[in-house]
Amino acid sequence: MRILLVSLVFLVVRLATAMVVSQPGYTDSYYFTDVAVRLAHGQGLTADFLWSPIEGGRDPLALALPVASHLFWVPLPTVIAAIGIALFGSFIDTFRSAQLPFILIAAFLPALTHRAACVLGAEERYALGAAIVVGLGGLLAPGLVAVDAFVPAALIGTAFFIAYRRAAAGGVRWGIAAGALVGLLYLARTEGALFGLTLLALLAVPRARAAGIAGSLVALAIGAAWLARDVSAGLPPDLFARSALLVRYEDFFAYDPAYLGTAGLSLGDLLGVRAGALLQNAGTFLFTYALVLIVPLAAGLVALRTHASVRAWAGLALAVYLAQSLVWTLHSTRGSYFHSLAAFFPFGVAIAAVGAQRLLASRAARAGLAWTYAAALIVGAMSYGAVTQWDASFNTAARARAAAAGAIPDGPFLAIDGAAWRWISGRTAIVTPADGLTAAMCVAARSGARSIVLEPSHFSAYQSLYDGSDVPPPLGPAIHEGILTIYPIRGDIGCSVRRP
Repeated sequence: MRILLVSLVFLVVRLATAMVVSQPGYTDSYYFTDVAVRLAHGQGLTADFLWSPIEGGRDPLALALPVASHLFWVPLPTVIAAIGIALFGSFIDTFRSAQLPFILIAAFLPALTHRAACVLGAEERYALGAAIVVGLGGLLAPGLVAVDAFVPAALIGTAFFIAYRRAAAGGVRWGIAAGALVGLLYLARTEGALFGLTLLALLAVPRARAAGIAGSLVALAIGAAWLARDVSAGLPPDLFARSALLVRYEDFFAYDPAYLGTAGLSLGDLLGVRAGALLQNAGTFLFTYALVLIVPLAAGLVALRTHASVRAWAGLALAVYLAQSLVWTLHSTRGSYFHSLAAFFPFGVAIAAVGAQRLLASRAARAGLAWTYAAALIVGAMSYGAVTQWDASFNTAARARAAAAGAIPDGPFLAIDGAAWRWISGRTAIVTPADGLTAAMCVAARSGARSIVLEPSHFSAYQSLYDGSDVPPPLGPAIHEGILTIYPIRGDIGCSVRRP
């Protein structure tokens, strides 16, 4: 009964948070929402904008919209949002209808965390404390109402660790369930595929071998089906290079493959950026668990080290941290690793609840209540700060873009964030090539774009254009509108970009 009350309280909290998170806010969420609208209206997984050359086909300079979507991201957040639009879009506005299913799913997280803590051996007051901490969310609080992978990953990840415990004990049905959850998690976050390693590990345990085989086959079937779709849709050959071998993050948005690679960099440069990512992502982990949860989390990991699900959690947490930091380095430090932590957060808090219980075992019974209050107070303060920061960072930028959008000449246009501008302007927006103005004019000629929109955050190749020190004749006089500098396109300066 108490966990039901806690769940209802945090449903109200989610609705209150949604008053602030009132639009997609950042590229990932804009993208999922833009495509969800098309999916809900029967246009499939396609995009009538371009957020990255990855989705421009094998020759992004020969752009033809719409394009197949989700060649970089995976589709579950879009599908969930599309269901919301299809069911509720006639009654509430588009974003709210896309957002509503995520709020409803998030309502189950406190109860699932409570269940995880009880399964691990936490007493009721500690299990309730874990549920409250997850309900508050901490740094994840805005993400719990976002059109993004945070909520589905948190729910699926927690359910996986609960199911894995039974699969490791030899339950074949639980192995199948765990495999299905791995497949679903992969469709929410690409690194979810790493969770399949724990199913393979069961093959070395005689009593759990059948469960491991069954789960692995189910997970593989789901993953292979999505991979086959991506290949048939035109998966670009340089996807790995754009994901894992970047020298500068902005090169992810270069149309010319010559911009990718590590030429001219020393071994020290390559190692240095990865060392920096290891440190930054370690800090992200610590602050996601609000610092104060780290000691009980460590204690819980030690106390529960014989539990298969806890060993799986620890091993996967380490594997994802290393993979994100050392392989997908520049993506990880720009939010990818933070997104990854959603799948680990509730079960990690459940482990911390058991750790706190063990640490306080010799103290008075009131210690559990004191731990709950202290953890909730600190995580609550971080939750409030995260929501406030989200408002300052994303709502302010969205309002500024919306206020300036009317100054953009009619027709398609080039901008640094095609997904955001598609949502805000309602028009076709195509990402400006990071490799410079020559490539931009090639893309404009083929897409019919009539202007280039520059913001304070722009690719380095456009600095002279942004400050007005070097404006080629094919571009008209700059239009300055709020944060935007807009150049109408009035001619053609040629196209000399190397073809793939």
